[in-house]
Amino acid sequence: MLAIVGICMFLTAILYVAFGQVTIKKLRKNPKTKDALGLEYVSGWDIINVAQVLAIPRSWSRKLEKIPLSFIYANSGLLFENTSKLDRILVAVFYWLLMISGLSVPIIILMNDLGFIQG
Repeated sequence: MLAIVGICMFLTAILYVAFGQVTIKKLRKNPKTKDALGLEYVSGWDIINVAQVLAIPRSWSRKLEKIPLSFIYANSGLLFENTSKLDRILVAVFYWLLMISGLSVPIIILMNDLGFIQG
């Protein structure tokens, strides 16, 4: 199981760089979208902000834009207008692999501690 998670993490890292170079670079150069990528805590965090907005259902994105801390999140309307279908497919694969691989390690550790996994 850990080998599968490791492969997912490796693919996630490749897709992170690819998405950043292909889509985010284009969005940063566009004057309309360069300020709509959300708050960047650390370098590269805007890649994850954009990925989240483009990968989760649009109704969730609209709800996030209505909360008082909406400046943290990327603007879904502008991003959907300025990304292609290929960009959205790439980001969906990247984001959900990131979530699955990131949550799998703690789940495997918990299952091991509870005795569900013998090893």
